[in-house]
Amino acid sequence: MWRWLAASLVLLAGLLLPGAGLLHAQDETIRVEADDLALDLSRAVAITSNGSRTFQVSATPGEDGIVRRIEVEALGSPPTGHWAVLSLANASGQQIDRLIVAPHYRLVGSGLWKPDLGAQRIVNITPSEGFALDRQPSDDADIFNLTLNPNSVVTLVLELATPELPQLYIWEPEAYKDTINAYTLFRGIVIGISGLLALFLTILFVVRGTVMFPAAAALAWAVLFYISVDFGFLGRLVGITIGSEPVWRATAEIALAGTLVIFLFAYLNLSRWHKHFSHAALVWLTALGCLVALAVFYPNFSAGVARISLALTAVVGLGVIIWQATHRYDRAIMLVPSWAAVVAWVVAMGMTVAGAIDNDVVQPALGGGLVLIVLLIGFTVMQHAFSGGAVRQGLFSDVERQALAMSGSGDVVFDWDVLSDRVVTRPDVAPMIGLQRNALRGPARNWVEAMHIDDRDHFRTTLDMILEHRRGRIRQDFRLRGEDGHHHWYSLKARPVVGADGEVVRCVGTMSEITEQKKAEERLLYDSVHDHMTGLPNRELFMDRLSALIAAAKDDDRVRPTILAIDIDRFKTVNESLGISVGDTILLTVARRLARICRSEDTLSRFSGDHFMISLAGRPDPSEVKTFTAQVKKTISAPINFANQEIVLTPSIGVAGWTQQHGSAQDLVKDAELALHQAKRFGGDRIEPFRPAFRTLGSDHLHIEADLHRALDNGELHVLYQPIISVGTMSVAGFEALIRWNHPKRGPIAPSDFVPIAENSGLIARLGLFVMQRAADDIAMISRNSGRDDIYVAVNLSSSQFLRQDLVSDVKSVLTRTGVKPQTFRLELTESMVMSNPEQNARVLERLDALGIGLSIDDFGTGYSALSYLTRFPFDCIKIDRSFVIDRSERSHALLRSLIQLGHDIGMTIVVEGVDDDETLALLQEVGCDYVQSFMFGKPVDVHTAQDYCAQEPSAAAQ
Repeated sequence: MWRWLAASLVLLAGLLLPGAGLLHAQDETIRVEADDLALDLSRAVAITSNGSRTFQVSATPGEDGIVRRIEVEALGSPPTGHWAVLSLANASGQQIDRLIVAPHYRLVGSGLWKPDLGAQRIVNITPSEGFALDRQPSDDADIFNLTLNPNSVVTLVLELATPELPQLYIWEPEAYKDTINAYTLFRGIVIGISGLLALFLTILFVVRGTVMFPAAAALAWAVLFYISVDFGFLGRLVGITIGSEPVWRATAEIALAGTLVIFLFAYLNLSRWHKHFSHAALVWLTALGCLVALAVFYPNFSAGVARISLALTAVVGLGVIIWQATHRYDRAIMLVPSWAAVVAWVVAMGMTVAGAIDNDVVQPALGGGLVLIVLLIGFTVMQHAFSGGAVRQGLFSDVERQALAMSGSGDVVFDWDVLSDRVVTRPDVAPMIGLQRNALRGPARNWVEAMHIDDRDHFRTTLDMILEHRRGRIRQDFRLRGEDGHHHWYSLKARPVVGADGEVVRCVGTMSEITEQKKAEERLLYDSVHDHMTGLPNRELFMDRLSALIAAAKDDDRVRPTILAIDIDRFKTVNESLGISVGDTILLTVARRLARICRSEDTLSRFSGDHFMISLAGRPDPSEVKTFTAQVKKTISAPINFANQEIVLTPSIGVAGWTQQHGSAQDLVKDAELALHQAKRFGGDRIEPFRPAFRTLGSDHLHIEADLHRALDNGELHVLYQPIISVGTMSVAGFEALIRWNHPKRGPIAPSDFVPIAENSGLIARLGLFVMQRAADDIAMISRNSGRDDIYVAVNLSSSQFLRQDLVSDVKSVLTRTGVKPQTFRLELTESMVMSNPEQNARVLERLDALGIGLSIDDFGTGYSALSYLTRFPFDCIKIDRSFVIDRSERSHALLRSLIQLGHDIGMTIVVEGVDDDETLALLQEVGCDYVQSFMFGKPVDVHTAQDYCAQEPSAAAQ
């Protein structure tokens, strides 16, 4: 009993405090104590895929300190090539028996799109000493017996059946047994309640045959099917194999998603509102039905679509229920509690499959939650089944039925007695629009006089046509002027009544007020061509007006349209630092400022986000356009006061004027945007007129991006090495790795041209890893062939590469593959890169520093120069920018001495760039500078020349 209580406490701690009581280690030996009930090893396992039948690994050293390398051969047929390594240590003086457990399926972190639906995880486990671990029979998990000898360290090599290992636990056998028994009891109770609910709702369907009851019963059976598969109960009944388990899980999720749609549609009786609801539901269910067949071949894809369908059903259903509840539909109001539970369950399910909720209790809890939802739905359906009797249906005559229908519709009866020329409405329309009672009763001309002037002729003509042709229908919308001067829209639908003599004697129909509908239509029309936030014309309206302006320019030489494309520089930073709502307020302020300086004939448009466009008409003089463009830049750059702080924006502006070569408005706008992009490329905060050469820049960008892909694959990129000289010995101390690209057709392409393209296209990860790998390989070869083990190499990091989560893993992988000493490998980062997010970047730098590599801060003195952060970041070297050397004034030299002294005081080495004369070198020797780097001491060279440099000099240690 005490073991069961202890295991329950472990699970409860995992629910309340995720990770409490569980050990999470990464790349280290896990200590197993005798009193440990359960340890989570998921994060302590290093997984690799080599695609080979064999796998070699260095075992963790034991007490003798000897590192043994073991080789394991795969037992699976065919071999998967997926391996995992784990080290366990028994520091106690007694033997410890444990179970290694890897569940086949885990809902947590399984994913929304193409989820992991379970599979055999571990084929075999081979320890570094002794025999392979024995497998225990289990349908739900891979379980292996493990015995740890006293004071031993064992490295376990796991042959995996899949590249993923969602969870790996090491359990005390009795605690695992008690936990499984506790879960079995809970699952049995949940399945029993679910089965009773499904049976009860089925019986209720037989007693009360309305459509909502079979829909509720189908949902209950689907829930029973789902939890039976999820809890492994169905597998024990029909003998589900491990390989077919994903198919059953996918089918269960599809059934759950489909029956939920059926229940929502049937319960809310959506088919009576509009036939399109029936069509949409039929298409939806047909698609889910096709997924059942598809699940046999692609279960992961089918389950992902089913999960998305379940989420969409919850969201769409919530919207429909809220809409119907606000319209006092009783069924929708009664369904609110049940559907709130459905939405909460879907949210919890989404957080679980995404990994936001991570503990072992959530999966059975979600199963129990489904049963609770069915229970709530059952109560709701029962209330409909047994509350009140049948609605009494009365019998009415046709006249009574038509009268009731008119009264229920709220329409006004329009009756024009043609012979007496008298119009009567029931109820009277006049009081509805603020006029006196019976003010519109009388001749038809009274109505014409009360109408809007634009509607009078059409109304008069329509009546005349009806009288002349003695047939037809009146379908007309018109406006009646009220007492307050406002107009009210009405829709008239009427038809003539012909007398015995063939003449029209009456004209009878209905009128309904459509003022709100017309306002909504006008609003929709306005919103379709205007930006919803600023009220400015949007892209479509701007292009329409520009097209009209260009058409006028083709006929009138005095009309010369000019386009200004405006973009706020670094506006994304404003949104990130101040919030999107503040960003919207600032954009609204900018729009109002620009609107004030535009003329009535100009068009100011918000294209998207912080991108504005202005078309100028009536300014053919280029000097006037130039003056206005400068005014636009000044207007945007004026400080904006918000919440006791000043916000200063800078714009990039592209200007393009219309010429006969511009065939359409799209061509002119495209040229303006090309000029804008060029202004952005030059650093922003500038005005850039369009030049025809800009049209080739975009295509060049795409060509370079495509060629860069090929260059990485074909080995066209190479790395050069610029020497870094020790000031004390004037010998080569290291090299800076510089990437170069010699294009087969374009020739040499500067890094400043292709590195930004690599960052924007997502190639920077491959490019950075290539430079690190090549530099590590080359420095290892240089050290080996020259006999100098103190030579280091420095690699520059781009901002995109530094922000990648895999950076530390990449560096670790490079060091492992090349065997280079960590202290001879250095990464260089700029000040601005580090200071962009000091808190987060400090953690990344600490992890890099833990690898033993060197860290340099590059271009020091050109960015933030926040000296207080130097002691916080684990840098060991400062590279002072060449700007301090170029300026040979005494003040600059004094500042240079201070920087070198500061760096030495806090224990850093100093590298000065750009030294180009002996006088500066003498100054640096005098103040104790450590290293220099410039063309004066060597230009970037290939690896063989770099090796020759080192071979000609003794090592620094020897000197």
